[in-house]
Amino acid sequence: MTCCLAVVFVWVVSAFAQSIDGELHLSVTDPSGAGLASRVVLVSEVNGYRKEFIAAGEGDLVVKHMPYGMYRLQVHRDGFATVSRSVEVRSAIPVVLHLALSVAATRDSVTVTDADTLVDPHRTGTINRLGAEVIQSRAASLPGRSTQDLVNSQPGWLYEGNAVLHPRGSEYQTQFVVDGMPLIDNRSPSFGPEIEADDVQSMSIYTAGIPAEYGRKMGGIVELSTARDVRTGLHGQVVLSGGSFDTGDASAQAQYGRGRNNFAVSAGGDHTDRYLNPPVLQNFTNTGTTGDFAASYDRDLTDRDRLSFSIRHELSRFLVPNELLQQTAGQRQDRDNFETMGMVSYQHIFSPNAVGDFSGLVRDNANDLSSNPRATPVIAFQSNSFREGYFKGTVSVHHGRQEWKAGIESDNIFLHERFSDRITDFSQFDADTPATFEFAGDRPDLEQSAFIQDLVRLGKWTVTAGLRWDHYQLLVNQNAVSPRLGLSRYFPAADLVVHASYDRAFQTPEFENILLSSSPDVVSLSEQVLRLPVKPSHGNFYEIGLSKGFLRRARLDVNYFDRNLTNFADDDQLLDTAVSFPIAFQKANIYGAEGKLELPHWGRLSGFVSYSYMVGSASLPVTGGLFLGDDAANALSDRSGRFWVSQDQRHTLRTRFRYQIAPRVWIAGGGEYGSGLPFEFEGTEQDATAQFGEAIADRVNFDRGRVKPNLSLDVSIGIDLWKTDTFKMRLQADAQNLNDRLNLIDFAGIFSGTAIEPPRGYALRLTTTF
Repeated sequence: MTCCLAVVFVWVVSAFAQSIDGELHLSVTDPSGAGLASRVVLVSEVNGYRKEFIAAGEGDLVVKHMPYGMYRLQVHRDGFATVSRSVEVRSAIPVVLHLALSVAATRDSVTVTDADTLVDPHRTGTINRLGAEVIQSRAASLPGRSTQDLVNSQPGWLYEGNAVLHPRGSEYQTQFVVDGMPLIDNRSPSFGPEIEADDVQSMSIYTAGIPAEYGRKMGGIVELSTARDVRTGLHGQVVLSGGSFDTGDASAQAQYGRGRNNFAVSAGGDHTDRYLNPPVLQNFTNTGTTGDFAASYDRDLTDRDRLSFSIRHELSRFLVPNELLQQTAGQRQDRDNFETMGMVSYQHIFSPNAVGDFSGLVRDNANDLSSNPRATPVIAFQSNSFREGYFKGTVSVHHGRQEWKAGIESDNIFLHERFSDRITDFSQFDADTPATFEFAGDRPDLEQSAFIQDLVRLGKWTVTAGLRWDHYQLLVNQNAVSPRLGLSRYFPAADLVVHASYDRAFQTPEFENILLSSSPDVVSLSEQVLRLPVKPSHGNFYEIGLSKGFLRRARLDVNYFDRNLTNFADDDQLLDTAVSFPIAFQKANIYGAEGKLELPHWGRLSGFVSYSYMVGSASLPVTGGLFLGDDAANALSDRSGRFWVSQDQRHTLRTRFRYQIAPRVWIAGGGEYGSGLPFEFEGTEQDATAQFGEAIADRVNFDRGRVKPNLSLDVSIGIDLWKTDTFKMRLQADAQNLNDRLNLIDFAGIFSGTAIEPPRGYALRLTTTF
């Protein structure tokens, strides 16, 4: 009987799922109480949110997909006084507001301005939010990394290798949450298809004060909302772009709303001759093609029930860039990624203070690697795939000063790995390395969790508290309980919020090739093998910081953080192939400070400047992963010691400002500076010159063991060619790395290889919105 009750409880609770934003239900009336059609403007400077709506007919309006935070609401109607209100959205529970407009001869007693939404008085951690305006006017990106480039523009984030995001020094610990669905696999261009930025309406990026509903990948959380507000009739967007490196892109989106129904569809594709960051200047074999298709259907079944369906299919095909020796030999390595996912969600409003959601996902993902007979020193083949079944349920309750949320989730990933290789250059390997090797493995990755969290407002104080339980079963079977705590104090006179947070992290390892690296079959590859199961990381994340408004136009965010982890996750390559797998070290400490000065709108000027300082080190011994030959011998002999992690860039400076020259013309400029990542090269400077060329060798400091500083300057100009209330055509031109500097990301990096950023490039983008 107990077992049956438990099953029923799990089913009932799972009938409610996660929502990553809130909504507003507004009704506008005249003094007599009759419904009044009106124009509604919503602004949140802290969220980069500026939208205009029409409350038609009886004056009713539902605004969906509002990121949590403070908003300024204005209601306009000819012949009536404009009404302003502040609106706070803190949960999935709809905010219900009734406004009665007075005649124009009188003025409403409550007014607020955009500046009142500049600083979030209830913030307890670091959240950077990007709105539609920033996303749409972003600088051009190479295919496969438009969303990643936006994330990388924020303090605390940096690239290593081929656009692999590293939040505050973490390796492969970035979690993308797409319309409430978490994707925990690597989303960099070389591993998986991206969610194209033109499909994204808003982004929320967490690096501290992370809610208890998020776990497993805790380095950084990136919430993406692709859903658009429902409007009656047909509307959409078409984007055409092209530029340097024979890059071309086309995408289109359309949405149709009628009554309680809303349909949306989008499709796109692009091609480039510089898909990945090459290891040599010549940019050999580096073409890439991507494509995507998505469709969704939403229906408000009743005033309290909403049902949504969506499907998404994405693909990428590209070549692995050659080094000089591989190009001379005639090597060609092809890779591809295919992904199809289907999502369903259901929401029910129990009462004005309680709402529940249910959501589920089924996803198929496959990636392949093939090599031609001229590949050197190894001909490698790989065919990996997984099928994922995921569901999550949450209940949100508002009670007095509290916002409760509780739920459960289950993620079942069925892994399939196939790998084979044949050595073509035996001089690159130990004498005992077999000429051929084959592996096939299948295994489920089973993960479950439950959480409860609360946000309490006590006057000018805000407390966030949460508790999460996780179960992970793949190579090891572990459980963990993770508390989360945040505290802030708002000082209205100074327009200042001081905050502190603690996050206990339980981070599951990257599952790319984890079965291969842990298989007993790899013992045949060398007489010296170190093979240890990769266990989850455990971490304590601390942060203190402040958010300060200046002159009601600018906001300064400053944070200090300290992260301590055991079983620190990293990755390595198998032999000399393009196949990587997870490894781990005993512990790591990563600490630093970040600052960001942002001007959402100061007259015609908007933009930001940010600075990050970070120090990251890891300590031996090795605690997980596969090491062969000399690497295994070194790992076994080095039982202690400390080294700088591959993401240890001490100084990072970024900026981008935009100025509205005329009502239809704007110009923007910015840049990025990085002090350089560490590297490990066993040869001399002369050896590096002979292997990589003088230009690349000149970009590293062999005395310090670091890549020399990088600097890239960008400029953009945008022109609204045609603009009406229902139609807009914008042309944008971008010039990147205008200084044409040879910027080296990695040089023989620790487990990372060599990667070169693009030289000077240009792009044009034409966006038509209707």
